[in-house]
Formats: sequence, C-alpha cells, structure tokens
Amino acid sequence: MRTGVRLGVAFPQTLIGGTPSALESFARQVEARGFSHLVLYDHLLGADRSAWPDLVGPWRADDEFHDVFVMLGFLAAMTSTIELSTQVLVLPQRQAGAVARQAASAAQLSGNRLRLGVGVGWNPVEFQALGANFTIRGRFIDEQLEVVSRLLTGEIVTFQGRWHTLDRVAINPVPHLPIPIWVGGTVTETFERVARYGDGWITLYDRPGDVFDRRRARLGASLEAVGRDPGTIGVDAWVSMGGGRPSDWRREVEGWVARGVTHLTLNTGFRSLHHQPIDSHEANGHIDAALTYFDTVKDLLCG
Repeated sequence: MRTGVRLGVAFPQTLIGGTPSALESFARQVEARGFSHLVLYDHLLGADRSAWPDLVGPWRADDEFHDVFVMLGFLAAMTSTIELSTQVLVLPQRQAGAVARQAASAAQLSGNRLRLGVGVGWNPVEFQALGANFTIRGRFIDEQLEVVSRLLTGEIVTFQGRWHTLDRVAINPVPHLPIPIWVGGTVTETFERVARYGDGWITLYDRPGDVFDRRRARLGASLEAVGRDPGTIGVDAWVSMGGGRPSDWRREVEGWVARGVTHLTLNTGFRSLHHQPIDSHEANGHIDAALTYFDTVKDLLCG
C-alpha cells in the first residue's frame, strides 16, 4: 500500500525569468534530486493593472512568461525522467485541435512524460484580447475536452457540437501511451469535468483540512455518479514554503499524506492567499530552496 506522495515543483518564471540557462539549471537540478514532476504556469497576455485596478488574479503585464508548449519542447530536450505538467493550461483561450496537436507532440518528444493540466482561466481582459468568450468558458471547455480526448486517440474523428465540427479528421503521430488529463478548480463543475474527462484533480489553494475534505467528497460523488472509482483518480495539491519553517512544511505534507493525496507541487515563487514566495530573484536561490524543502520531507514521499 502506498504511504507517501509524489513531490514536484513549479518553475518560478515570474521571479527568476525565463532565460535558457535558468530553465535548464532549474530543471536538471530538481530532476537530479528526485522531484517527481516539473510544473509550468500558463499565461498568454498580461493586463496593465493601472488600467484594470479591480482585476483579481496573480499575473500582471510585467510578469515574464514563455509560451508553455515551447517550454515543454525545450524541457523535453533538457531532461530525461521528470514528468512535465501544465498547471494549468487555460484551454478556453485556445483552439482544441491545435492543443491536441501540441500536446501529442510534446508527449511524444518527451518520451511520454506530459501530464496535461487544464482549467477555465480567470482573466476576462486576457480572454477579450484573444478573441475568446469569457462568459461561456465553462461550457466551452467541456466540449473542448471531448474534442481533445477523441483526437488524442489517433483515430479518425467525426464530431458535431455547439462550437466544433470535425468531419473525419485525425492527428498523427500520437504518443504510444495516453496523455493524462488533469483538471484544476474547486467548483462543482470542475469535479463533474474530472469525472467525465479527467485522470486527476489539481487544487491550487487548498490546505489539508475540512474545506478540502468537503471538496474531495464532492469529487468522489461526481465520479461515482458516472460509475468511476474515486480511488483511481489522482489529486495534486500546491504547497509553498515562504513564511514557514521546516516543521511547518512537514506538518502540511503529513496532512496531505494522511488524506491520500497522490501529488504535491511546491511553489517557491507564487503569491496568492496562503502561498508566499521565497525572498529571492535568482535561479540559484529558488533551486537551493526547492532542494532544501525536498530534503526536509523526503521521508514522507513515495520511494
């Protein structure tokens, strides 16, 4: 019986930049230490907060972001064993067929190491600038996931939906193994989406406690409603270390292990709610912090 959890880490691009040397050094060192997965944030356009002072969300126009699929291609060449994960790709801002094609390529070129995390997004300014409809994004992503899932089989697809028409088309090549699709979010529709299309659930802001337990129960009910076993679905929870001590880090991981969470993702550069970044804008500072965290909790991890 598995008693530990898989620990990954997010690349803190907004604090240390996205230079090739920073990305390569970070990826190779966390892979060598034994981190399970490396997470990439997704963000296409940043809003000028002086023009949009009431906009709620973590990212700004001056935050540095590379295209997530370009980064996946780079990392596929820089690493050999660590899983690569998007957390989360804002799927409703993109064309479903293009995402299926990009994901298939990233998975194949990395040796089947891609875990595709998707979500609906939060930034209406970004949606507007990209010509995407913010108000329908929940319904839209459901149809997109149907399209993406079918295309990733490599079979000829015919599909007629509200927003998509596919008439005997396919993508080629496709990976030898299925690409895991994980869904981020905390609303009821998220859990229903996981039940219909997902292999796992990503929760960004939960802590081990009653709120998470209630959400986990809602996820279980959604899975059982469609005849799926909740025990077969992974859960990835974000953790951070800024403002905490090693004893705090261990206590949090112990709480997640007790709840049977399968994955944790360490964030050294994320600021939102209880998540606090570490005090560093240098790649080595974030690398050292991540390695210290790993060594502090490594006895709680899956072997």
